[in-house]
Amino acid sequence: MRISGSLVTSALHLVEDRIRQLGAGGPVSTIDISQLDALDTAGAYVLVNTQNSLAQAGHRPRITGATADRARLIEKVASAIFEAHAPLQQRTTLSERVAEVGRATVGVVSNVANFTGFIGLVIARLVRTIVVPRRLRVTALFAQMAQTGYNAVPIIALMGFLIGIVLAFQGAVQLRQFGAEVFVVDLIAVSVLRELGILLTAIIVAGRSGSAYTAAIGSMKVHEEIDAMRTLGLDPVEVLVLPRLIALVLMLPVLGLVANLCALTGGAVMSWLELGVSPNMYVTRLRENTDIWHLAIGMIKAPFFAFTIAVVACWQGFQVAGSADSVGERTRASVVQGIFLVIVLDAIFSVLAAELGI
Repeated sequence: MRISGSLVTSALHLVEDRIRQLGAGGPVSTIDISQLDALDTAGAYVLVNTQNSLAQAGHRPRITGATADRARLIEKVASAIFEAHAPLQQRTTLSERVAEVGRATVGVVSNVANFTGFIGLVIARLVRTIVVPRRLRVTALFAQMAQTGYNAVPIIALMGFLIGIVLAFQGAVQLRQFGAEVFVVDLIAVSVLRELGILLTAIIVAGRSGSAYTAAIGSMKVHEEIDAMRTLGLDPVEVLVLPRLIALVLMLPVLGLVANLCALTGGAVMSWLELGVSPNMYVTRLRENTDIWHLAIGMIKAPFFAFTIAVVACWQGFQVAGSADSVGERTRASVVQGIFLVIVLDAIFSVLAAELGI
């Protein structure tokens, strides 16, 4: 194949159809460009692309007749072109799959070891703060308590009230079939005080406060403020983690109580409207048939939930690296892992309570 004239951008539309027909009449072994008057980058791309297309069709063409400058241009364009006809997905061999599993396993083990070390570091700093209370940053603690606890009361109260309404309505629909509507009070009390009240509160706190913890610490990591703290001789765990951890451990039981009270109130309202159970009857059944251990079990869970949420959120914040995209990824991971671990802890507590008979 011989090409003459000017193979430049403005003339490419004149040769596109001819190029598509190449190879149909027989094998092409040589593309001669010795008679070209002009060649630019777009023309060089057409030459290289044509050569690759013919190679894919089974031909073995080579470009000849190029001057030194044109040869360098063609070589530069060829090195910059991606393999357009390469398969999108290569077949994965068994060894590659095993290697992927191995890499994933090593990554999980490394993360678990890193997280366990962070828990140990936090506990060590917490013990040191208990021994030397003046190391605690009281101003930061109260600021976090206000942000984590006081500002979260409206959403927690609304959630609890609606949960109580839903439980009373659904319980009424089922218990009415057996003429046992009055037992809806027991259903609401046991469900809310033992499980749903504190569990749903912890889930909301993990999404609300846990994500805020990760985003705040992650942003400081991106802007190198944590490195500046270390340069000034400040301990980032003591300054950033302990106030958030202690605030959440103190405020989550309070928020759980708010959720319980609002859920019981919502259940009372729906029981009155749907079943005709008067408020006096509701309170009487609540006092007579509700064991104090139902409330105690829910409150015992709260500090463990809070510790887990705070540690996971702060650890994910310290794992941020590089850019703002990493902050978003770590924040998402913080919420998912926090909620997952809270549910796992709740399941463990439920099994233990059943084994202990409480």
